[in-house]
Amino acid sequence: MPFANFKVPEKSLTPEQKEEIVTRTTELYVEIYGERARDTTMVLVEEVADGGWCISGDVLTLAMLGEATPSDTSDA
Repeated sequence: MPFANFKVPEKSLTPEQKEEIVTRTTELYVEIYGERARDTTMVLVEEVADGGWCISGDVLTLAMLGEATPSDTSDA
């Protein structure tokens, strides 16, 4: 079974963007393995809590990167 695991900063993607990751990843596996891969491909998009990830030993946050999150623009 093809499997892809994406770890992304929490609240950095909209539901539509997550769906696009799943769809495009599945299509990539189908391109490589053929149509037989579609029914068994698993794609997991995991959200990592803000400050729970780092690069080169430095803990990063969305604020440090100057990125607005999709939830910042919602009325919820």
